[in-house]
Amino acid sequence: MFDSFSCKFFLFILAGYLIGGIPFGYLIGKMRGVDVRTVGSKNIGATNVYRTVGHKWGFLAFFCDFLKGLLPTIAALVMVGQHPAFFEMPDQIVMELPVAVGLACVIGHTLTPYMKFKGGKGVATAFGMLVAQIPWLALIAFALFVVTVWLSHYISLGSILASAFLAVVIWIPTPLAAPTLSLRIVMSLLGIFVIYKHRSNIGRLVKGCENKIY
Repeated sequence: MFDSFSCKFFLFILAGYLIGGIPFGYLIGKMRGVDVRTVGSKNIGATNVYRTVGHKWGFLAFFCDFLKGLLPTIAALVMVGQHPAFFEMPDQIVMELPVAVGLACVIGHTLTPYMKFKGGKGVATAFGMLVAQIPWLALIAFALFVVTVWLSHYISLGSILASAFLAVVIWIPTPLAAPTLSLRIVMSLLGIFVIYKHRSNIGRLVKGCENKIY
C-alpha cells in the first residue's frame, strides 16, 4: 500500500538520493577547465580532483561530498525527533528514516543520476552520514584515515583501513552510543562496499604501483 504517509517517507529518501547524486567533483573540475572523468583515475571523487585539479579544490570537493551525507541525515534526524507524527507511521519505522536517507545519499554519490549512474567511491558522503549519527566514532575513523595517509602517503589505504575499522567497530557495544541494528548493518555494508570500490587500488597497492600523495 503506497498511501500518503509512505509517500512522505519515500520522498525523504528520494531527496537524499538526489542530493547525494550532485557531482561536486565533476562540477569543481569543470569550473577549473578540467573534466575529471578524462584524467587521472577518471573518477569524480575528491581524490582525483585533488590530484588533477589542485589540492585546495580536492579539499573543497571532499567537503561538499561530506555535506551531502551530513545535512540530509541531520534533517531526517530532526524530523524524526521533533515531528514524528508528520509521517503517520509506526514509531519503529519512522526511526529508521535517518539511516535510510543517509544510505540513499551514499548510493546517490556512487550511482549519480546526473552522470549516467557513474559516481565516486562514497567515502566522504558515508563519513558525513556517520558524523550525523555517531560523531565520536566518525572522529576515530577520521583520525585513523589521517594517520594512515600521513605515514603511507596513500589516500586509498587510509580509506580502506577506515572503512574496515567502521565495519567491525560498529558492532562493539560501548557506553557512548547504542547504534540501532539497521545502522550497524548499513555501516558494515557501506564499509565493505567502499573496500570493494577500491579493489583496483588494492591491486596497485599489492604491486607497489599505487599513486602516492605528498
